[in-house]
Amino acid sequence: MAHRIITQIVFTGTRVLGRAFAEAYRQAAASSQHSRAAGANTSSPGAANSFASSGLTLDEACKILNVKPTQGVKTDMNNVMERFKTMFDRNEPTKGGSFYLQSKILRARERIELEVRQAEEAVEMEEMKGGWKPKIYKD
Repeated sequence: MAHRIITQIVFTGTRVLGRAFAEAYRQAAASSQHSRAAGANTSSPGAANSFASSGLTLDEACKILNVKPTQGVKTDMNNVMERFKTMFDRNEPTKGGSFYLQSKILRARERIELEVRQAEEAVEMEEMKGGWKPKIYKD
């Protein structure tokens, strides 16, 4: 009699876990399709990676570091790094700061750097589309 109860518990538990994994897979697939569709509908180069650095958008990253939103390649990275260093040092856990805030500041800097890097790559690709045009010097 005990083996029937144990077998029934095992089968019921397996069925519940199987349904939970199947539902999680369906949700992940739907989320993936939604993010691909959102990236295809926009024309900005960083739209597909709007949450590239641990869920931070570019606007959030700029607000965290208190810098102006990036203007492509024209971002003042010296200002971003200066703000990052001061805020990162102020939130040092050994000095009574918060590790959580320190990690948010780090992720914000990484997100802005990613956006600038993507903008630089887009500019390089535009230059490469024009072909190679060497400079010829005439004496």
